Amino acid sequence: MKTVLFLFAGMCCFLLSSCSQSASGPLFDGQSLNKWSTAGEVGLDNDLFILSGADARAVLKNGTYRDFTLSLEMRTTQGGKGAVWFHTGPELDKGYRVAINNDRDDPVWWKMSGSLVAVRNLTKSFVKEDDWFTLDITVEGKAITVQINGNPVVEYIEPAEPFRTADHAAARLSEGTFAIVGEGAGAIEIKKITVATLDLKETGTDPNAQMAEAADEQTDNILRLHQEDFPVLDYHVHLKGGLTSEDAARQSRRTGINYAIAPNCGIGFPITDDAGVINFLHEMRPEPFILAMQAEGREWVATFSQEVRDEFDYVFTDALTFTDSKGRRSRIWIPQETWIENEQEYMNLIVDRICSVLQEPMDIYVNPCFLPPQMQDRYDEFWTEERMNRFVDALAASGKVLEINARYEIPNKAIILKAKAAGVKFSFGTNNAGAEVGKLEYCVRMKEECGLTAQDMYKPKIKI
Repeated sequence: MKTVLFLFAGMCCFLLSSCSQSASGPLFDGQSLNKWSTAGEVGLDNDLFILSGADARAVLKNGTYRDFTLSLEMRTTQGGKGAVWFHTGPELDKGYRVAINNDRDDPVWWKMSGSLVAVRNLTKSFVKEDDWFTLDITVEGKAITVQINGNPVVEYIEPAEPFRTADHAAARLSEGTFAIVGEGAGAIEIKKITVATLDLKETGTDPNAQMAEAADEQTDNILRLHQEDFPVLDYHVHLKGGLTSEDAARQSRRTGINYAIAPNCGIGFPITDDAGVINFLHEMRPEPFILAMQAEGREWVATFSQEVRDEFDYVFTDALTFTDSKGRRSRIWIPQETWIENEQEYMNLIVDRICSVLQEPMDIYVNPCFLPPQMQDRYDEFWTEERMNRFVDALAASGKVLEINARYEIPNKAIILKAKAAGVKFSFGTNNAGAEVGKLEYCVRMKEECGLTAQDMYKPKIKI
């Protein structure tokens, strides 16, 4: 009987909290800050709500919200950054926060505006400093949605048992007030804040049905990366196998993995000249992706101008295509185009060609240390200590980034450890062959086994 009473009491508490929300309406309309409790350098100037510096804080007084859409029109000045909290209290000791950060030079480049901090961190900056933008945060049952300028950037469903580290244990849905906090040297300027409460009966939202769609975070290595403040970016994704940009955006939001989309550029590939690059960038720049160029073949440097190549956020290439010792164009992933007369001599040729490719004007060396299919089962045998050292020395001297490739599960742990010791930066890449992009399983495993940290990862030069 006591158990029944306890459950009934808990249900009543849930129903009561769902019905006890504060009213919809403006929370700031340019006239007054009376609804907010402030600390630090917070004020009203020219009808703007301004939080300046790292100690600025504003907490909504007497606000109790559970299901809502919170809308802010804001901008950041140079160095201005912070967060919007929801389901929190006066001490900010619970709830979630959404990042406000448009500084593309920030060393913590993986928590840009719109990030649901520690749950869905975003690597792409969607707006520039000093530009006005809208931020909409919606909580509807167990679903959290974040939009920037009307475009969804986060879609998250909190499961029944979310995985949380000790530092983020209180990041859970409940109910509470809103807060805005400054965390940078610059300012956050706000024109308008409004809230619209949601009634789950009216919207037809069933939190239990939502939770059935949620990921199992106890086995989700991607969520764990977010929790430990590690950049979560697949630097090597292709729109192929029927994968559209809309599909990729949905997959990215669902898995919590940010995507860099890369077209194949070169002779015989989808993009063959500067005009094709310009068209691709014009179409894709507004999309929620970092944009990279996969340079194909050894003639790519002459095929595409530097001016156009520099419009990508970064450029990568591999050493899978080269001219062999008899002048034959080889594509070593295709057995019919790979002529191996002496395996050890051919392996030396591969190392020679890799070292040559590292001198090309690209940022990331991908599909690294790949071997032809007929040699792959003896990978560790061919990559001897001497060959690994020669490769890593050339890589470190070139300043190029080393991809850890999930599709081929290369390079091996020994090469990664040597590269880390040499100060090489890394990227994670799927190089998907079809429409379903994976979850970087090999990359995450190598990250753990090799002790890679956020500082070991390559920071793209992201453009808007």
